[in-house]
Parts: sequence; C-alpha cells; structure tokens
Amino acid sequence: MSFFKNLKNKFIKKEEDTETYKQGMKKTRQSFTSKINDIIARYRQVDEEFFEELEEALIMADVGVTTVMDLIEDLRFEVQRRNIKDTNEVKDVISEKLVEIYYNEDDSTIEEINYQTDDLTVILVVGVNGVGKTTSIGKLAAQLKQEGKNVVLAAGDTFRAGAIDQLEEWGKRSEVEVIKQSEGSDPAAVIFDAIKAAKSRKADVLICDTAGRLQNKVNLMNELEKINRIIEREIPGAPHEVLLVLDATTGQNALSQAKTFSEATNVSGIVLTKLDGTAKGGIVLAIRNELNIPVKLVGFGEGVHDLKEFDAHAFVYGLFADLMEEEA
Repeated sequence: MSFFKNLKNKFIKKEEDTETYKQGMKKTRQSFTSKINDIIARYRQVDEEFFEELEEALIMADVGVTTVMDLIEDLRFEVQRRNIKDTNEVKDVISEKLVEIYYNEDDSTIEEINYQTDDLTVILVVGVNGVGKTTSIGKLAAQLKQEGKNVVLAAGDTFRAGAIDQLEEWGKRSEVEVIKQSEGSDPAAVIFDAIKAAKSRKADVLICDTAGRLQNKVNLMNELEKINRIIEREIPGAPHEVLLVLDATTGQNALSQAKTFSEATNVSGIVLTKLDGTAKGGIVLAIRNELNIPVKLVGFGEGVHDLKEFDAHAFVYGLFADLMEEEA
C-alpha cells in the first residue's frame, strides 16, 4: 500500500480530519500540488534538473529554504536507494519525507497540549497584534467549557485598545470568567490576580492573554520574563504551555515572529490561524524544522469549532489530497 493511502487509512487520528484538512488547505494545495504536478508532467525521468525545479517549487510554497534543502537531500538519497526512475513515484516519497521531517525523532504526542490531570493548567498565549490571538483564546476556552472544564481567562493584553473588551465578550459567550484590570495596567499584576482567582474557584485551566508589541523587543522580553516569574512563583512548573499564535497568511514573516518570541520566552507550541485563507501553509514545516516548535492548534475559519488540534499526518494529506484522488 502506498504512503498516500496509509496516510488516510492508518495515520490520521480522527476520521473527520481528512475532510477538514482537505477543504481547509485548498489554497495551499492548489499552489503546492499544481507546481509539483507540472514538474512531474514535464519530466519523464528523475534527474538533476528535476530536483532543481522541485526545490524551487517547494521554496515558493513557503516550506522554508533550510527545510527544502533537507528534504531534497533526503529525496536524492531515497530515489537512489530505491532506484526510482519514474517521476510519478517521487510523489509518494515526498509525502513520506515531509512527515518524517516534521516528527524527526518525536511522535504525535508533541502535538498535544500539556493539560494537567489533577491540578490547574496554566496556558500563556503570546503573539503580535492582528494574528487572531484573543479570538483563538476565546475559541479554546469555549471548547474546553463545552468539555466540562472550569476555565478562567486573564486579560493580560492591557495595552491594545479593545483587547480587554474583546476577551470579555468571548467570556460572556462561553460563560467563562475573565479576570481584568483597567486598560494600561501592569500585565503581570493581572496574571497574578487571575492565578489567585483560578485557584480559589478550583479552575481546571487558566488561559492568559498577553500584549503583542514587537516594536521594542527588550520591553517585550522584560514583560514576558516578569509574567513567567510570577506564574512560576505561584505555581511551580507553570506555565504548562506557552502558545505562540501566528497568522499563516504571512508566510515567512510568521517564521521571523516565531524566532523573536522564542528568544523572549520558552515557546512550547504554535497556534496557526487562517490556514484556510492562504497558499503559504508550507510554513508549518519550516517552523517545526527550523525552530523545533510543534504546531498544536490550527484555525480553519471563524467558527468556535474551526480551531482544531493539529495532526501532521492530516496536514500532509491536505497537501496531497488531489494527487491521492488521482492515484485512486
């Protein structure tokens, strides 16, 4: 059985994810698959020119230069090892190697959020303004509430006009309590109050919003370090997750944001929004391979349930769904 078919039949964790990723990654797939199909159609055999064109197509799909170099090197080795002559057979190897590059030595547990079993889970959410940070917090809170969890939100983005009101609106919709202070307050003080409130209410999950100003990286670092110190002091071992929200439509710019925030705080996972609205979905692979940060949640639309747990197998299926249907 080909790796394509194995992806759909064996590796994808949830049956409904095959359709979600297929529909949600339509723009990325149209860009990605059409280029690969075009190259395969024009070359009858696997030679140096074929690899050069393939390399260029993958870079254009925002897979990232370093990641593409690694992938092409792996492909050359596999093509030689398996004695592949027909370009059509390379499609299967590409999909297989993309999954291997994503997981490296890890397994699918890297995609899971680190929820504490019998204690308060603290999730710190970071990211620049405009990427969908507050909305992602609201969606996650609503989903956790529906699962029966007691959730508290901390309005730690005290600088952006309307950020506190936006989080409060999500709190009302989800029937989740929001701990806040006035606009311009010290974010660390808000987080401190929220921890106290979450403990007294015996909450399961505390999700903390933060400011998204990158204009002064030193200030950003100092602020996040202060917040981290307070969380660690009040709950040893916390935060249990530091989730960085990135907008998939920004492509390589998202990668540079990930690098900046990784310097400022210990980012443990990515929330990638607007994947359905971009042809640059390949950035998932670049972030994972170049920064060693897994994607944990992905956004496919505006609805509460359009924020999904990430599945790298389903993601690669979404990239190649059209080719898989051709093969079938």
